[in-house]
Amino acid sequence: MLKKTMLGLVLIAIILSTVACSSSNPNPPGTIKATWIEPQVAGDAVFIPVSEIEDNWNVHFNVKTQGEDMNFMAYIVDGEISVRANVCPPCRSIGFSLEEAVLICDRCATTFKAETGEGIEGACVDYPKASVPYEVSDGNIAMRG
Repeated sequence: MLKKTMLGLVLIAIILSTVACSSSNPNPPGTIKATWIEPQVAGDAVFIPVSEIEDNWNVHFNVKTQGEDMNFMAYIVDGEISVRANVCPPCRSIGFSLEEAVLICDRCATTFKAETGEGIEGACVDYPKASVPYEVSDGNIAMRG
């Protein structure tokens, strides 16, 4: 009886550890440089394919509006897609790399929490990366302005 109980406990432990390991969606190791992609614009809506983000993990894109360019990034951390402003005003950088759950300015190396956009350390830490609300529709991230 004790052997059956122990065997059952070992099997449960193996199953639970397998589920725990497979349920998380970790980012690839190392620094992920952003890939430029082209958004689709229709009226006041901007669309980017979810597949582009899934394939590249970290993308950025430019939206031309009347008289100004607006730069955004989209990336995956812990299986969740985030869309944020892609500019570092003091150093004038447009571009952030992603390393685990940290965004790194490509120019000044200031770091930000990828999940919240809050500054962690560096010269531009007081300029958090603003979140952009979006919906997922027909395989696209849809942002409306």
